[in-house]
Amino acid sequence: MDQILWGLLIAATAGLALFSAGHALLFKRDPRAALGWIVISLALPLAGPFLYWTMGINRINRRARHWLESGRRLTGWASFPEGRGEEAAEALPSGAEYLSELRALADRVTRFPLLSGNRIVPLQNGENAYPAMLVAINGARDTVHLSTYIFDGDRTGRSFTDALRSAAARGVEVRVIVDSLGEKYSRPTARRLLKGSRVRLGRFLPLRQGGYVNLRNHRKILVVDGRKAFTGGMNIGDRHMTVVGATAAPVVDLHFMVEGPVVADLQRVFLGDWHFVTGEILDDPRLFPPLPPAGPALVRAVSDGPEKEFRRLHLIILGALACARQRVLIMTPYFIPDRPLVSALATTALRGVEVTLVLPARNNLPFVHWASRAYLWELLQQGIRVYYQPPPFVHSKLLLVDGAWSLIGSANLDPRSLRLNFELDLEVYDREFTGLLERDFLATVARSSETTLAEMDGRPLPERLRDCAAKLFSPYL
Repeated sequence: MDQILWGLLIAATAGLALFSAGHALLFKRDPRAALGWIVISLALPLAGPFLYWTMGINRINRRARHWLESGRRLTGWASFPEGRGEEAAEALPSGAEYLSELRALADRVTRFPLLSGNRIVPLQNGENAYPAMLVAINGARDTVHLSTYIFDGDRTGRSFTDALRSAAARGVEVRVIVDSLGEKYSRPTARRLLKGSRVRLGRFLPLRQGGYVNLRNHRKILVVDGRKAFTGGMNIGDRHMTVVGATAAPVVDLHFMVEGPVVADLQRVFLGDWHFVTGEILDDPRLFPPLPPAGPALVRAVSDGPEKEFRRLHLIILGALACARQRVLIMTPYFIPDRPLVSALATTALRGVEVTLVLPARNNLPFVHWASRAYLWELLQQGIRVYYQPPPFVHSKLLLVDGAWSLIGSANLDPRSLRLNFELDLEVYDREFTGLLERDFLATVARSSETTLAEMDGRPLPERLRDCAAKLFSPYL
């Protein structure tokens, strides 16, 4: 009997190993990853299959697609056809015609059209962004829609909750979405501060539904009366107040005021998230008032998330690098590129395009900082210039091409933004706007320190080992 049981155990173990190896062979797109998991599954009885099924399976995309197919989530403007009267831009601005291939790419992988007649105003740090946002909320007549990842309960957070409560009390329909992980960054939570008011608050993917660290709503959207919007990379809290003494660890960031036809698409992104959070479909045409031209910018909203058929932002970034002719300027707080992005950056530089990357010298996530350093040697070798800007920590995200095209918003250049979380960016064709951002970018470079290939090669061995070890966990950072 013992021999029979042992035989069955061995057969079951071998069967599990073969099944795991076969699954990796069929479903792993990267042949290196497939080979690695096949070897682990066959060479380590029980332990190998256990590691594969717990760490080797990408459940993020599958869960997100399940929500989409089950109707829990509506995405894009097609969910809210009522009120769409915006016309796609007919042509790119003069001098930017060579970016037509980039436009064609975005037309194919996104749901939203490129719209003309928009105005985008940069707002540096909380000192400039928060007062403008609060003025808009205090002046609202019909609706206030706010979505944020972090909503702190500090002085800044209370100024927003007070404004939201007052708006709701005077009859404005106020809806707020807070990510359920992001809301836990401080106490008291925005939910508690808004309790008892007429503000309707929804929590994105409550942790009791699975405790997901991924699949977070990283978008930052404020739409007031369907006419004016704010978006970018800034959360709500004292951390973005950079005046001396405002906070112990200030965070520099950029936010943007948006006017014009593209505001309707930001509204649609919010309403799609609201439906996911609450189950309520809001397709009232009154939420989409006529939006006359407000400026010269051609703008497209790019909403992205793990449930999408394409990795939209990733493809648009690769397309922008392929179309660049003169210069590419990149600023990001978290830089963990995948192999296609590394190759695209290197190829762009080798074509003779000037590529400049600016990172924060002091990062709030040390493991990310270490992993980023492990990628720099390969980029520096191809002529890409890398700078570290001095403290305080800079959370701004910019991708500027040839002074003609900008990508701004919530997404970082890391797997979490480009693969795991829900993000919102704007692609902007406007030389005046991009030139304004370029001047700020170059001023930052002037006060930053350049990292050289010799410096990377001269790192002490323990430091190099630390950085490379952190790089191994890049897909999870």
